[in-house]
Amino acid sequence: MIKLKNKVAVITGGNSGIGFGIAEAFKNEGAVGTITGRKEVTLARAAEALGANFISIKGDVTNLDDLENIFTKTADQFGKIDVLVVNAGGIVDGFPMAAINDVTEESYDRYMDLNLKSAYFTVQKSLPYLNDGASVILIGSSAAHRAAPGMTIYAAAKAAILSLAKGLSLDLLPRKIRVNALSPGSIDTPVFEKIVPAHQVGQVKQIWIDNTPVGRQGLPADIGNAAVFLASDDSAFIVGTEILSDGGLTNISLMN
Repeated sequence: MIKLKNKVAVITGGNSGIGFGIAEAFKNEGAVGTITGRKEVTLARAAEALGANFISIKGDVTNLDDLENIFTKTADQFGKIDVLVVNAGGIVDGFPMAAINDVTEESYDRYMDLNLKSAYFTVQKSLPYLNDGASVILIGSSAAHRAAPGMTIYAAAKAAILSLAKGLSLDLLPRKIRVNALSPGSIDTPVFEKIVPAHQVGQVKQIWIDNTPVGRQGLPADIGNAAVFLASDDSAFIVGTEILSDGGLTNISLMN
């Protein structure tokens, strides 16, 4: 059965990594819609791979005018929106993650703008274009549950995403719009190349593999499959909560 047949979706940051994995899973289940991103090259490549049912719109989710443009153009092309995936976020270019002694006010603001403020206003700006009964999926992170060196601000923003899923669901109950969080663990994407030198990427990935109970990193498709569930009617009784798709990283210890 095609679970998302003719559903209209918007996936922010759908041009690469987890976002593209979600877009690909949605396409395979019959959805149409929009992917967004800041880089024209990766947007064009992703749009070509997804085919005619998805359009790409360049935009920065920290810019409210860009958000308005994304939803206006999507509605003009496809009509009202059934699924919103708030995925854009992560590492801020030019501002490496760091411990508290090395964090500037600008770095703090940039991380909160990208990983928390943008999520809130992406949902707000989407509301005139969402169908009643729509599904909103906020991409969180297992980092919200586990402290790690240098990741305090990012983790705090992702912890706040879990709270948004609850509060926004309550706000939107009159329209039967469900808001849930989907939190990945370690996923094999190009983000590792932004965090560590190229010659250390393999070693760092192996550390994550060794600490993930299922014995592997996740793939973007793993998150895509979970997002399909939250976007579909199969999850109609799930609201204001979190799904952890992390291979057991958060809740199962490998310590002897």
